[in-house]
Amino acid sequence: MLLLLKIKEAGCSDSMVIGIYIFYNLVYALFAYPIGILADRIGMKRVFTGGLLLFALVYAGMAFARTTYTFICLFFLYGIYAAATEGVAKAWISNICAKKDTATAIGTYTAFQSIAALLASSLAGGIWYWKGSGATFLLSAGMAIVVAIFVLRWKDKSPLYHPASLS
Repeated sequence: MLLLLKIKEAGCSDSMVIGIYIFYNLVYALFAYPIGILADRIGMKRVFTGGLLLFALVYAGMAFARTTYTFICLFFLYGIYAAATEGVAKAWISNICAKKDTATAIGTYTAFQSIAALLASSLAGGIWYWKGSGATFLLSAGMAIVVAIFVLRWKDKSPLYHPASLS
């Protein structure tokens, strides 16, 4: 939602905002399948981390973007980010939990993801109000880089962990 507010803040019309959002969803839908294949080939951890880095790039770009063309390019990358993280995260979870706990693990992940999104969005809204959209996007980009570094360095000690299939 912050991305849409940013392009509205930049002066885009309501129809342009809706069009860019539809474009993002189209990119996400077109890239989800091939990125899933890529994750199976090179590893979910690599694809997921690449998605986080794309998120950081998009959010850093949003801090400085001013033109419709730039917004369209950033939303294209944001669609690829979504394709590289949404399904891949759930597939990764299903590979590292016991098969009998797959639905519970994905449900728990989704619940915590929703709670974290609510808290992060509230904080981001406060920062936007206090310091402006640029600060909000730069802080979000920085946090995504921190998370990407954490994921890259994470070593799962679970007996179900299969490094060859996840790295």
